Amino acid sequence: MAERQQRRTGGVGVVAGVVAVVCAGAAGCSGSGVAAEDGRSSGDAVEVVRLAADRLVEARSSKARTSMEMATGGTRVTIRGEGIYDYRRRVGELKVLLPQDPAGTSEHRPITELLAPGALFMKNRGAGVPSDKWVRVETASLSDGNLVTGGATDPFAAAELLRGTRSATYVGETEVAGTEVRHYRGVADLTVAARDASAGNRSALGAAAKGFATARVPFDVYLDDDGRIRKVRHRFSFVNGQQEGTVAVASTTLLYDFGIAVDVRLPDGDDIYAGKIAEE
Repeated sequence: MAERQQRRTGGVGVVAGVVAVVCAGAAGCSGSGVAAEDGRSSGDAVEVVRLAADRLVEARSSKARTSMEMATGGTRVTIRGEGIYDYRRRVGELKVLLPQDPAGTSEHRPITELLAPGALFMKNRGAGVPSDKWVRVETASLSDGNLVTGGATDPFAAAELLRGTRSATYVGETEVAGTEVRHYRGVADLTVAARDASAGNRSALGAAAKGFATARVPFDVYLDDDGRIRKVRHRFSFVNGQQEGTVAVASTTLLYDFGIAVDVRLPDGDDIYAGKIAEE
């Protein structure tokens, strides 16, 4: 179905609106043997972290929870999401919930986002878009590759960003949601990540490498005994088009229930909105 859909970039403003509406209002051994080492040395830590995306592909699928915190105008706001992801097909579905308006008097409808290689599909976002239609956006057309402006980072893109790890340090053992994990802290380079990413994420990460204020992305990642990501937190320096300077963005992804059945169906071409999208 996705192959029949025509390339559209007219929805870019809609996706950017997910973040803009907030900014404007806010003035051990594993089966594969990869995780057998703690990665206590810097070289081992870099290698273990870089392989985290491959371990997700081996796991096939998972549930995901996301949060995106933005500091702007002295105020911190958070966008939250929850859903499922298929790491072999590179598709997922998230329900993204925007925070209340500054006055706290109204709530935004949850936005349904379908994630696919090179594309983002959104429902319930964009004034004038019929409720049964989707807006399709090419992620490579976004200056951040949709790492930020959709309000949630694609879980597999978050993992593939770690392929660009330049430096990493083993922090120690801890727990995430009751699971024993190894904590690593480091810095990834978006340019390197784009070079080493899968075909579906290469262009989007390349766009982010050029569009962010810096290609360096500090991160904290927590891996289980199978080398799978249980939690990853990236800190981006995002250039917000509505104001001068940059916005500090922290994107956190939690992964759990690996191997679950996932059925994500991308919209057919007839379900894609082709009209003009008004700003909300």
